[in-house]
Amino acid sequence: MKAFLGSMTGRVFMVLLLGVVASAALTQWLAVGERQRAIEQYRDFHAVERAEQLVMATDMVPLASRAAYLKVANKGSVRLELRPDTPHTPGKATEFSSALQAKLGDAFRVTALAERPEACVKPREGGLFAPKPWGGYCENLDVHMQDGHVLRLLILPPRQQPPFTEHNDWMTLLPFLISIAILAYLVTRMTMRPLKQLAQAAKDLGNDINHPPLTLSGASEIRQAGAAFNAMQARIRQHIFQRTQMLAAITHDLQTPLTRLRLRLEKVADSDLYDRLVGDLSAMQSMVKEGLDLARSMDSTEAMQALDLDSLLDSVCSDAADAGQNVTLSGQAGMALMGRPIAMRRCLVNLIDNAVKYGQYAHVTVERITGAARIRIRDGGPGIAPDQLAKVFEPFYRIETSRSRESGGTGLGLTIARNIAEQHGATVLLSNHVDGGLEVTLIVPQYYAGK
Repeated sequence: MKAFLGSMTGRVFMVLLLGVVASAALTQWLAVGERQRAIEQYRDFHAVERAEQLVMATDMVPLASRAAYLKVANKGSVRLELRPDTPHTPGKATEFSSALQAKLGDAFRVTALAERPEACVKPREGGLFAPKPWGGYCENLDVHMQDGHVLRLLILPPRQQPPFTEHNDWMTLLPFLISIAILAYLVTRMTMRPLKQLAQAAKDLGNDINHPPLTLSGASEIRQAGAAFNAMQARIRQHIFQRTQMLAAITHDLQTPLTRLRLRLEKVADSDLYDRLVGDLSAMQSMVKEGLDLARSMDSTEAMQALDLDSLLDSVCSDAADAGQNVTLSGQAGMALMGRPIAMRRCLVNLIDNAVKYGQYAHVTVERITGAARIRIRDGGPGIAPDQLAKVFEPFYRIETSRSRESGGTGLGLTIARNIAEQHGATVLLSNHVDGGLEVTLIVPQYYAGK
């Protein structure tokens, strides 16, 4: 849930959902208020007429039968009763008393009292959308009849509807909330889908520059962004192709004159000079060869296929051991990865050769972690200074104290290994082990696992 709310989809979904619910709540609140005002106006209009009819009818009833008549006639919120003996305080004339006085005429006298009925000030129960306190007529009046008797006229608020229980409230709101949530989710998904496709296309581009272009679909803005992305991919592909071709051509063409130089060195009579020149020429040929390997490492035209990681590691380590290198393998990943066989093999060979060359041995361990496979290659060398751990990945960079010409290093092995790893979505990390030696960690994410 936390991951969903942290994503753009979750945030847009929550904003839409809360916005629609808040708008609906405000609309409902305004509608309840408007409905109550309409009810108040309608009821006030008929309250005056009902009070007039009740007073006129009561005036025609004999005094002895008046109490029985009022007991039957008093229904609803307009009530005419015998005046109690409690003292009362006359108040100022109200809009209702003036209107009733005008309808009854001079034969009757209507007096507004200062004391209001208890129901006029009693708070009304309910929730957020329940009606507000009654705002219509709520009166306490004395009506002087034609025979001299005084009756008490009460204009009370209408009877309040029984409040809904919490269960009924939720049962009423639940379908509305569900429909709003579904609508918000559909709108969010429709909005975020092109962005997810664009993000996936960018991820695929980082793993494979030759990945098929993004399909143009959706709104015009999305199609425009997709077209710009495809154009960018084409330009990057062309740039990498030209750079790779140039480097491959240079390294390939250098091999011919270097071979001729080696043949001509056979005519050098001075054996000491001959040995130094052959050593320099061998170093140049090694650099040319690794430069060609570097060009090939940037070329991702090899087809991707499912590779068993354990079998691949076992094959690489066995070949190294057969070649006389001190290489051991332990652990199992138990997973397959999608990769380019030749390129992945070159990546692992470079890392193991680097460990053996500068650390005497290579101890390889592999394990499966959450969402990835982790390969550790540890050697017994002196390690690398912390400020140079990142620099050793730069082309032709060598640490003079350990990566010398005598050891045969050209400074391209780790560069090639990192290029291949990045093409497979993997990560190469270097660290100095606490017990000495350098440890190379290769992490292949689960996204490329076939099982």
